[in-house]
Amino acid sequence: MHLTFGRHVIADAWGIEFDKINDIDFLKYHLEEAAKICGAHLLSVDGWAFQPYGATVVAVLAESHLSIHTYPEKGFAAIDGYTCGDKIDSEKAINYLLDILKPQKVYTHKIIRGAGDFVHITK
Repeated sequence: MHLTFGRHVIADAWGIEFDKINDIDFLKYHLEEAAKICGAHLLSVDGWAFQPYGATVVAVLAESHLSIHTYPEKGFAAIDGYTCGDKIDSEKAINYLLDILKPQKVYTHKIIRGAGDFVHITK
């Protein structure tokens, strides 16, 4: 078996202002910034706005991806960051997004991928 290393950080964020997580351009901009902050190589950013509200934005990275799925009517965002290798830290990207979105409550999980077994760290 060939071992690899990747960080997969997921966050469930509650109590976010409706307008922040219903604005597709705001979300695209901040996913791009999150990619820069963690040192990743951004390949593309695409997003979809849903009716009557909600959005999905995905940043494709050379090292994997960042994504956010929003439910503004519930004040909820599901945020995901997976980066391969030991130089790019998806946790920095997730922390940046959480600082911008300012949720009232956050549940975060970090998984180390590619070692054969998951190493699961909950915050």
